Amino acid sequence: MAHTTAGKKKLLNRIRRLQGQLSAVERAIDADQDCSAILQLVAACRGATNGLMAELLEGHIRNHVIEEEEGAARRQAAEEVIGVVRSYLK
Repeated sequence: MAHTTAGKKKLLNRIRRLQGQLSAVERAIDADQDCSAILQLVAACRGATNGLMAELLEGHIRNHVIEEEEGAARRQAAEEVIGVVRSYLK
């Protein structure tokens, strides 16, 4: 997974922002904030999660599907992507 190692700092920053957003949801619920404000926070978390997923998928496709030389390894990488996308979109 060289692509996650190369972009490790960027990925970890995304994860930390997501953790901060999830903490904000927890604090908002604990503070009995208005449900519309909580929904907005949850929507932001979803956007952050989608951004992280897009970043990881792009790296996987570029490094394991496009760059892969062997047909069998390329097919396996493509099947992995299909499986992840299917489970993510459920």
